[in-house]
Amino acid sequence: MARQVIKLGSSVVADERGEPRRDALAAICAEIAARYRAGDEPIIVTSGAIAHGMRTMGIGARPQRIGDLQAASAVGQGRLYRIYEELLHADGVHSAQVLLTFFDMSARTHYLNARQTLATLLEWRVVPVINENDTTTTDEITFGDNDFLAAQVAVLTGAERLILLTDIDGLYTADPRRDAAAEPVGEVSDFAALEALEITRTTSPLGSGGMRSKVVAAEMATAAGIETVICNGLEPAALAAALDGRPVGTRFPAGPARYSSFKLWLKYAKPSRGVLHVDAGAARAVREQSASLLPVGVVAVDGEFEAGDAVEIFAPAGGAAIGKGISSFSAEELRQIAGLNSAAVGERLPGAAEEAVHRDFLVLD
Repeated sequence: MARQVIKLGSSVVADERGEPRRDALAAICAEIAARYRAGDEPIIVTSGAIAHGMRTMGIGARPQRIGDLQAASAVGQGRLYRIYEELLHADGVHSAQVLLTFFDMSARTHYLNARQTLATLLEWRVVPVINENDTTTTDEITFGDNDFLAAQVAVLTGAERLILLTDIDGLYTADPRRDAAAEPVGEVSDFAALEALEITRTTSPLGSGGMRSKVVAAEMATAAGIETVICNGLEPAALAAALDGRPVGTRFPAGPARYSSFKLWLKYAKPSRGVLHVDAGAARAVREQSASLLPVGVVAVDGEFEAGDAVEIFAPAGGAAIGKGISSFSAEELRQIAGLNSAAVGERLPGAAEEAVHRDFLVLD
């Protein structure tokens, strides 16, 4: 039995006019149904609600205003799920629509509730069809064409593999639509090496993602020990090959699980509310000795935040980011005790925690 997350980008779900690619969706759903009958636990993450709403309302270009995006999503969301439901039901597969927001991933209790809901659906042998609830988002459409959402779902469900379906064959050294010399990248095991490549930021007319968001999603998933594949969802044999573990598209091998589920959530999902600048001794202790960050090592505090919010930790004198953690204090409190030893902190704030950021709630960059 394998648990695999299959994410369909907007360009796979709909063509440039916003018309649903019913043949492609039918082929993908048929493959998913076959795996379901074989005992696997497939999970679908889909984009395309906005594109479907645009087509329904006769909107030619992707809207720029958040209100317009939300309205288009509201129009398209139910219609899009109905396509999946009909295709899967025809193959004897039960499905359920699950709508998540960035807040569901960034708030720990919501994150755990989402995990429990998905676990129950899988236990009931129901295929979740997940999309971002764009109709209630208050910032930009935040998940990068749902690539980040798909990675989060793979982590919180403990999936073995994440498959990102797009309309090109995988990652290239440049945008193959614009550069005839672009070469395919078959496997990536060193994410730092990708910085030298011209990874395209180009999106489709209907989508909000790009290849860079897929690489970030792959980095997150592989850090949790989840293999990731980017491949062409419009090629009938590509999904089957990816599900089987055969070479196709661009493969990102699973790395050793470097972080717990909590620390992956902290690193990738919980938004930072401020920055702590630390001295050289604190930087070494945190980075090299896995120590907690003490108030005595804090030299400056940027931003306004409360105890329990996430903060970035930076090395001194404009140095690089060290990590990210949950602050034990508010910004106002930390400004009062920055640079003080533990005894002085206790006098200034009786009963306060000893650590500005405890090592159990800190993840390194």
